[in-house]
Amino acid sequence: MRLILASASPRRNALLQQIGIQADIAPVDIDESCRRDEPAEQYVLRLAQEKAMAALARLAKDDQPEVVILAADTCVSLDHHILGKPDSLHEAKRTLGLLSGQSHQVYTGFAIMTSQRTISQVVTTEVEFRTLDDAEIEAYWQTGEPQDKAGSYGIQGLGAVFVKGIQGSYSNVVGLPLTEVSAALQEFGISHWQSA
Repeated sequence: MRLILASASPRRNALLQQIGIQADIAPVDIDESCRRDEPAEQYVLRLAQEKAMAALARLAKDDQPEVVILAADTCVSLDHHILGKPDSLHEAKRTLGLLSGQSHQVYTGFAIMTSQRTISQVVTTEVEFRTLDDAEIEAYWQTGEPQDKAGSYGIQGLGAVFVKGIQGSYSNVVGLPLTEVSAALQEFGISHWQSA
């Protein structure tokens, strides 16, 4: 069965490739605004499901053969507040200042969908940051890494030096909880460790 990754994230595609799963990339454009008082878990699950439905609808319109769609969304939350991607140094300083010396949650919702069936789930990882100072935050911003990252950092990159510890899935923080996604994909006949 052909797998479509409804995401432009190079990190999600790299994670799939890491476990031997090949996917065709077909990102979709949906409104990613958070609804008023929407909890982080519901937010990421709703977006993952909406992305999967949009990708499936587009492929159906193009009269494509049956495929499996994988879509996901990740957010960082502190004290039940979602911390998005920073638009400026000021916003990155504010976000990383809030995360400094604290534990926060990273939620990834994923949806795997065909025209007949859907499996969706939310996975949570607890991440603890060491204390950061303003000069370090500014230097990190200058690297360009935080500018497209939820919570203004990338655990798989230069931002790894901020992380004192994690409880839960590391790959979830990167953008795709591989244990759970792999198990769900097997329900659709897509196995990890495929030969190239």
